[in-house]
Amino acid sequence: MRKIIVSIFLVLTLLCFPAMGEKAVDWFYKANALSDGKKYTDPIKAIEYLNNAIKLQPDDENYYYNRGVAYDNLGQYQPAIKDYNQAISLKPDYAEAFYNRGTIYSEIGQYQLAIKDFNEAIRLQPNDAEAYHGRGFAYDKLGQYQRAIEDYNQAIRLQPDYTKAYNNRGINYLSQGNNTLGCSDAQKACALGNCKLLEMAKVKGACH
Repeated sequence: MRKIIVSIFLVLTLLCFPAMGEKAVDWFYKANALSDGKKYTDPIKAIEYLNNAIKLQPDDENYYYNRGVAYDNLGQYQPAIKDYNQAISLKPDYAEAFYNRGTIYSEIGQYQLAIKDFNEAIRLQPNDAEAYHGRGFAYDKLGQYQRAIEDYNQAIRLQPDYTKAYNNRGINYLSQGNNTLGCSDAQKACALGNCKLLEMAKVKGACH
């Protein structure tokens, strides 16, 4: 699952915003200092900093997006969705916000909503392997196995070392009794570092 922290260039920001905006940017950068690029090491403190940024500059989509990531890191999905909604409202082509909101919908079992968001993420960034994988997973959960396989295929075409895509496609094939393709994917996932599916399939006698 991708939870990217969005950064902005300080120089450009300082050129575009007056003194009050600079203060908002200071809080934004304090929050970003707590991130590793995908998640916050201290999401509660990050939310506090981003709250201050939003109070000073309530029309910046990146502040809402990053606060959504922080809430997401805490498993607080409803406030995360609310912030992703606001980010998308301010920037309707915000592909990352559609993707992250889609992953939350998938996590809470709202797979149709997840697919809608992944559709938008793919429309905006058609080479995004993770969006295809996320949509494939949602299709899997809805029992739409062929559509899921097609999305896993595309994710692998875009990212040939995509371990999760091989793993989930392998699960799909094995669940349908296609042991040949399922075991092939399980072996590929294992070669890439995840051997759990292959080991389980061997125990069940599906793979050798």
